[in-house]
Amino acid sequence: MKNVRKWCGILLLSGLLLLAACMVLSFAGCSGPDRASVSSGASAEPGVSDAQDAEILLSRSESRSVYGVEAPSAEDGRLLVSQEIDQVPSEPSEPEMEEESAASQGMPEQGEAVMLAKRTQPAQPVEGEARGVWFSYLTLGPLAKNKTQAEFASNIDTAFGKIADEGFNTVFAQVRPFADALYQSDYFPWSYLLTGTEGENPGYDPLEIMCEIADKHGLRIEAWINPYRVRLSGYKDALSSKNQARKWLKSGSDSVVEWNGGIYYNPGSAQARALIVNGVKEIVANYNVDGIHFDDYFYPTTDMAFDQATWRAAKSSLPQADWRRENVNQLVREVYTAVKSIDPNCLFGISPQGNTQNNYNGQFIDVEKWLANPGYLDYICPQIYYGFENGTNPYAQTVEKWDRMIKVPTIKLYVGIAAYKLGTEDQWAGAGSGEWLNTEDILARMVETARKASHYGGFAIYSYDSLFSTDTPQVRIERENLKKIL
Repeated sequence: MKNVRKWCGILLLSGLLLLAACMVLSFAGCSGPDRASVSSGASAEPGVSDAQDAEILLSRSESRSVYGVEAPSAEDGRLLVSQEIDQVPSEPSEPEMEEESAASQGMPEQGEAVMLAKRTQPAQPVEGEARGVWFSYLTLGPLAKNKTQAEFASNIDTAFGKIADEGFNTVFAQVRPFADALYQSDYFPWSYLLTGTEGENPGYDPLEIMCEIADKHGLRIEAWINPYRVRLSGYKDALSSKNQARKWLKSGSDSVVEWNGGIYYNPGSAQARALIVNGVKEIVANYNVDGIHFDDYFYPTTDMAFDQATWRAAKSSLPQADWRRENVNQLVREVYTAVKSIDPNCLFGISPQGNTQNNYNGQFIDVEKWLANPGYLDYICPQIYYGFENGTNPYAQTVEKWDRMIKVPTIKLYVGIAAYKLGTEDQWAGAGSGEWLNTEDILARMVETARKASHYGGFAIYSYDSLFSTDTPQVRIERENLKKIL
């Protein structure tokens, strides 16, 4: 019996020694040359030691896709994970898309997703989705001012080539920013952006060239118009003698209003409305555009003095605020009808602010009415310029809110995304103010989130300059990760 106990003790001691040896070898392997080579290229986060410089992305996503996780390169500085993730747990009620350092969080719990910058199985694009870029007058101006036709065409060819190469398929080109025209118009003067002087012919037609080059690169092009804005500051003397706003100002017509240094067409004026609609008609009739696009500028002020005289003269039974909304409703209906009467395949869409209360009470637009009744729009593109962690309007919930507002089955939801916030502090975001500072794939995640909407039709990135003229490592990797899902 003593011998039996003796041999049992020896066997137990041997097992313990063997287990200890395995543990030593395991830890030695974790700190060996391969691990060092991965972390050597990474810049550690503040407060993370050299031994803990790998980061992990914890994502509690609604997606049920299976992602394979590839070994990171030295540049990635990511935690090595060899196994595939079988299931991604459901997202809780509040979005939690955030980076957390390994030093503060340790390894993920069982079932949590470890998502790297590079996915081996990227999300598939939605068939027919619009993948757009806003090409504003701030971009067009430097490409066009005092340029020859050949120089302008070359500049546009380069820009549109970049857009197409990154997987986008739509350009929203701003061709009437200030009651002027970057095209040959019978109603509006040549834009000062082309030569420095309003009304001066540049010797070529920028919109015609943009349409041709868009077609060359397989891009759709929509003509982006600001309907009411004439000037943001009162350069009245800089207006062309042929500018209708100048003529109305000179005659004292209420079809145009000077307000706080700016000049605006009066939304309550039938003359102004007819001018805007005629300007849309000539674009659709004369140019190979795929759509007409309005942005978020409608009434310039909440001060009722702006158009009180016009409201009183109209003798409307509506309160002035509702009368204002109906003025915009009428313009939107007439533009939609005009577009479809010329080209039924040409789209008409509007990009309002993402905050619905600001739209209703600040811009005096009744978006819910547009989305609940046919005859107003083909698509709505709210500017959901909020992060996932925004304290007031978190991105995912705001997308869902807009999706629920659409009652007409044929109206599509495009989502406007704020690339201009990359690398900046979002001062109005509350607890999420730092969300945009150090991102790698927030644009891609926003597109993937938008694709879950039942009325989803596409997205638009603001702006071209934010994606292609801002050359930082953050913007480059954001572009790369976005391209993977397009």
